[in-house]
Amino acid sequence: MDIRRDDLSSPEVQALLAEHLQSMHRLSPPGSVHALDLDGLRQPDVSFWTAWSGAGLLGCGALKELDPFHGEIKSMRTARAHLRQGVAQAMLTHLLAEAARRGYRRLSLETGAQAGFEPARRLYARFGFEPCPPFDGYREDPNSVFLTRLLPGGPPA
Repeated sequence: MDIRRDDLSSPEVQALLAEHLQSMHRLSPPGSVHALDLDGLRQPDVSFWTAWSGAGLLGCGALKELDPFHGEIKSMRTARAHLRQGVAQAMLTHLLAEAARRGYRRLSLETGAQAGFEPARRLYARFGFEPCPPFDGYREDPNSVFLTRLLPGGPPA
């Protein structure tokens, strides 16, 4: 598996992200979808990676810098054909390593509270993410679960 920085220009990546947004809108009610679209993922505070096997797109993930010590995981998605093959675990490992390299002290995320998000919540729990209050402008929402994890390098930001 090759995880690399991506500029979001390929049709495969755009199709995966369109599928991601459609899925988020199918699983969550209006006003509770916090997934970024292509323009959101192209913002200067967001870095985006894709995972490939040869020419096949396996999945994607992004980091949004909230401040110099706090990052947010965005747009974690595994292509349907590659579910349950370790893609999300590899991408999450990559994002954690990148966050540590940047000197972040905390990494947070928002995911859905619905049953369809249970595999994601289990993955994040295995990686040490714990429930937290809403952060960075999010509000309490019964359809959202907020998670965070401290990273090596100092006290919480």
